[in-house]
Amino acid sequence: MDVNAAVAAAAAIAGVLTGVIAVLAFRWSEREQNRPTRSSLHTDAVLPPGVDTVLSVLRSSAVVLDEADAVVKASSAAYALGLVRGGKLAVEPMLQMARDTRRDGEIRQVELDLPRRGTGRGEALAVSARVAPLGSRLVLLLVEDLTEARRIEAVRRDFVANVSHELKTPVGALSLLSEAVMDASEDPEAVERFAGRMQIEATRLTSLVQELIDLSRVQNDDPLEDAEPVRVDELVAEAIDRCRHQAGAKQITMAAGGAADLRVWGNRGQLAAALGNLVENAVNYSPARTRVGIAARSVNAPGGDHIEIAVTDQGIGISDKDKERIFERFYRVDPARSRATGGTGLGLAIVKHVAASHGGEVAVWSAEGQGSTFTLRLPEAGAARDRAHQQTARHERAGGAGLDEEAGRSTLTSPESTAYETLPAPEVLP
Repeated sequence: MDVNAAVAAAAAIAGVLTGVIAVLAFRWSEREQNRPTRSSLHTDAVLPPGVDTVLSVLRSSAVVLDEADAVVKASSAAYALGLVRGGKLAVEPMLQMARDTRRDGEIRQVELDLPRRGTGRGEALAVSARVAPLGSRLVLLLVEDLTEARRIEAVRRDFVANVSHELKTPVGALSLLSEAVMDASEDPEAVERFAGRMQIEATRLTSLVQELIDLSRVQNDDPLEDAEPVRVDELVAEAIDRCRHQAGAKQITMAAGGAADLRVWGNRGQLAAALGNLVENAVNYSPARTRVGIAARSVNAPGGDHIEIAVTDQGIGISDKDKERIFERFYRVDPARSRATGGTGLGLAIVKHVAASHGGEVAVWSAEGQGSTFTLRLPEAGAARDRAHQQTARHERAGGAGLDEEAGRSTLTSPESTAYETLPAPEVLP
């Protein structure tokens, strides 16, 4: 009996010890599960309620840092800008701002120029960074990309400066010539000579003002409001007729070729002005006794058939460094020749905006000393009309957003991808 009692007592004690150990183990496990781990500090759960939702709808790049400067939350835009790499904020000035804000709780803002990563371009990335405390131990960093805004502002500033300069030149010349006429009032030959110069400067001033008006119109007006089917051969004939006098003075032959009975959908006046500018440039920048060709063809494309109108010359050509800028306002490859021909540097800018507003583009191929081919690509009449109706409907639903001033694009291409091969073979006339 004594042995059985001892065994029972031992079993009872063992059972009590097992129960105590099980309770302690359960409580220890529960405490470990509730304890924040190193990885849990970097999840969305540490953010105050609602912050994650707010950050997801912000246009700015957002980064949330903890007390160890580790990234708790970062938007996809922050990664795209290269602000966050390897779970850390990669921009030292922003990291220092975050530490200062965590220390004193003050909101800080600064504008920085950051190097671009992986683009191979030397231009900097302009950003505005704002740091503010978020709760007791977190810091919120908001970064906005200002690069495009600065570029547009620079374009506008240059445009105003260029307009002022271009207007000042003929106006100043007219003022000086009028004084010369007054001083030479008793010399009929001098008066006649100065009056001729005044007429030239007045014509240049009129052309500049008119092209400024045209550029403003094509940027602000919707050409498809009064759109109609326009015959391409009529546009070509009008462009040739417009430049017939200049071409005749230089003994330049103008030849039209390509497919017949092609139509585009758009504003006839704007399309005629765009093609006329291309032909006029070809004539002005071609030497005497050469040929300018204009050809049109229809091209099948995934988004709908397009009409290509190519203007080819045997002129001085365009260097590679100038090709990227020839569609900028007031940019001229040869300023001296432009002054001699009365060029304003706005013609190709007008062509670009007309093409863009009609759902097309303008492309250029050129080689120095061999000539150039400018190709105006426009949607064919049927497809363009349907697309215009769809765009109008979307435009009305969106509240009438205007055409961005830098809309459209210019491309550099080889002659094989344009209507170049449909042109009559250029030949130098004797």
